[in-house]
Formats: sequence, C-alpha cells, structure tokens
Amino acid sequence: MEPRRVAIRRIAIYAAVSIIAVGTLALTGNIPSSGEARDFADDLGALAVVLYVPLFVLANFAITWPILAGATGLLFGTAVGTPLALAGVTAASLTQMAIARKLAGEHRGGLLPQRTRRVEQFLTDNGAVAVMESRLVPLLPWGVVNYSGGLTHLSYGAMAFGTVIGGAPKVFAYTALGGSLDDLTSPEALVAAALLVVLALGGALFVARQLGVHPFRRGTPGVAKAGNGE
Repeated sequence: MEPRRVAIRRIAIYAAVSIIAVGTLALTGNIPSSGEARDFADDLGALAVVLYVPLFVLANFAITWPILAGATGLLFGTAVGTPLALAGVTAASLTQMAIARKLAGEHRGGLLPQRTRRVEQFLTDNGAVAVMESRLVPLLPWGVVNYSGGLTHLSYGAMAFGTVIGGAPKVFAYTALGGSLDDLTSPEALVAAALLVVLALGGALFVARQLGVHPFRRGTPGVAKAGNGE
C-alpha cells in the first residue's frame, strides 16, 4: 500500500489546480454569461438537450450548480429544464465523488481529519438519507458533500438516490427562477422563490434540531431560572 501522504499530496495538488483554474477563468472574464450560454445552445440545435448534461458536469467545476440550474431554465424552460438540471446535478455529484475516490486510492475512509470523522461515520451509516439531509442544509456547498463522499465508503447509489430525492425541490426552484427571469413577478417565479424560503427555513430548523438548539424556546434548556427560592 502506498503511503498515506501520497494520497494527501494528490488531493492537495488537485485542489490547488482547481482553485487556480477557476480563479483564472473568473479574473479573465472567460466564464460565459447567460446570454452567451443561450446563444451556444441555440447553435447546437437539437443536440443541446443531448449534450447539456455532460456540459453541465464540466461547467460545474467552475460554476455553482444553482447558477447552472437557472441557466437551464433560461435555455429550456421549467418543464424540460428541471429534469435536465436534476440529471446534470446528479451526474456532477457522482463525477466529483469518483474523482475524490480515485485520488484517495486505497486510503479512502482514512483521510478525513479526526475532527470530521463524525461526518464520515454519518455518511457511511446513513447512506442515501444522509445525502438527502445534506442537500437540505442551507449554506452547505454540495461540492463539499460530493468530494467528502468520495473520501468515505459511501456508495455511488446512495449519492445518486439522495441527490435526486433531496435535491429535486431546490433544483426545480432555481430552474423555475431561471426560466422566469423575464418576469420575476410571474406565478412560477413567486412559487419558486417561496419554495426556496421554505426549504431554507426547514433546513435551518433541521440543523438546529440536530445540534440540540430550540430556536423558539427562550433561555438555555435544562437551566433553571434563578430567584423565588427555586
């Protein structure tokens, strides 16, 4: 078995190259705008639907998935765009997971820092349910879950199923918003915005419950109030 430090070095080099590449694209203005993406899709014609998922996977290395989902809605509309975006998000998740697993080699399951072992155990023990819950947590980058899953013993099936089920509401919402950019007061846009708010609040409450915090209860649980001889 190769030394553990070799796998860590591979992962560090991959992370550094990715950051440099994305930073270079951003600084040089080479990340395409929504208008350029629409023109590109128009030029592809009927092939746009066939090629969109592979292109989504490639673009997701530099552009976050909510922006890509919005672009999908802009290009194809909500009805066609939602399943396309969901397929793209799922394929991108599996691709990033596979890259991390390849980089980890024989050391998967033993590379995460000690303080994050609970995360690894949670992913491994709960599988698809853990992935579904992670997709609902606000402000948790999906890429972090994808790459972390590759460093654990989480199965690809669990990643795919958890992403499809847990991610579908958010994917629909961002795709619908992208498809309604011309009229953000349309019923479709308002429903999408309301859904994102509900998902954010629900995710925040879920996190609070997991941490043992009660956002609607005053004071610290289990601590008696002083005074009145109590």
